[in-house]
Amino acid sequence: MSRGDQIASTALGRLFRGQTAIDFYGRRRVGFIIAVVVIIATIGSLFTRGLDLGLDFEGGDAWDIPASQTFGVDEAKAVLEDNGVPTNGARIQRRSSDTNDLITVQIEEVTQANADQITAAFAEAAGVGTDEVNFSFTSSTWGGEITDKAVRALIIFLIIVSIFISIRFEWRMALAALAAMAHDVVVVVGVYTVFGFEVTPGTVIAFLTILGYSLYDTIVVFDRVRENEGKYAGIRMPYEDIVNISMNQVLMRSINTSISSVIPVVSLLLIGSGLLGAVTLREFGLALLIGMISGIYSSIFVATPLLAGFKSNVGRKPRRERLTGDKLRAAVIGSGVTGRLATTGASVDAGSTARSGSHDDDVKTAAVLQPVGQLLTHPPRPRKKKRR
Repeated sequence: MSRGDQIASTALGRLFRGQTAIDFYGRRRVGFIIAVVVIIATIGSLFTRGLDLGLDFEGGDAWDIPASQTFGVDEAKAVLEDNGVPTNGARIQRRSSDTNDLITVQIEEVTQANADQITAAFAEAAGVGTDEVNFSFTSSTWGGEITDKAVRALIIFLIIVSIFISIRFEWRMALAALAAMAHDVVVVVGVYTVFGFEVTPGTVIAFLTILGYSLYDTIVVFDRVRENEGKYAGIRMPYEDIVNISMNQVLMRSINTSISSVIPVVSLLLIGSGLLGAVTLREFGLALLIGMISGIYSSIFVATPLLAGFKSNVGRKPRRERLTGDKLRAAVIGSGVTGRLATTGASVDAGSTARSGSHDDDVKTAAVLQPVGQLLTHPPRPRKKKRR
């Protein structure tokens, strides 16, 4: 065994070299339990707390008033109370940046006369002119139209994705991918309900972006699964082993892709929203960050284990034991970039196959630990001499 083929002594080293042997299918119950708990918590939070819909969805009036040492959130609340506007459902917050310092007030829709009166009261309390107080009005009908269009876009997206995956791969993969995307949306909705984050049009756009990212990561895994299906078709390897091999092979790639995707979003939140004070970027980036993290989890612990469950023993002979440990690592390394299956074959002793308890299992295990060339080719048959 050359130095380049040696198994790394640390878990991080094995991950970096693509030498992991994680039994993802064997740990699927843990992943499913976590996903179910999150879904139940989200449903409970939706019924008890609900979503904090923004002004664009609910409709209403909004003011942006210049803040100062004498005018802040408490003073804005006092202005509303003096004008007979209840402050229980009002949203009053201070938004500061390098360029401006504003008090944003959002209330339910009032008459035009009341709106003009409140605008003048805000200007007087803040010590500025009425032209410096920015007033905006959003109809609740317009907010309903946004919601309808968002739901319609989501349904069309899911239909197109289902058709594409069913044609490119198969219908079971389409079901697993849709389950993973639904999980990601539920996770984001759950975080927004639990922490009371406001849902804006930017959040809806982020939702659709999340679905695309989740789908991309899942398709990467499914593509390797399909590739290994053809590679091991000759020995009819159980689908659970194919899934484990595929997941370990693309694990480092998924981690690298996720890190390279999350870093720009974190920068968007820290720099664009934190330093520059762009509230719209915060609304978009927060949902995007939560969805990306959820997408990483769902592609590994939801979509692929579901696929293995759908296709377990479909058209294949069942086997009592899955490939684990050194046997799994040998298959992961051998059918990956190196083009060999048995870089760790020497570490698998002869007695390990005897523990399977079946002659068929021994044959399958021995076949997996053979080089790819021996699996896919056979010695040429001798040519028969022609009779004259």
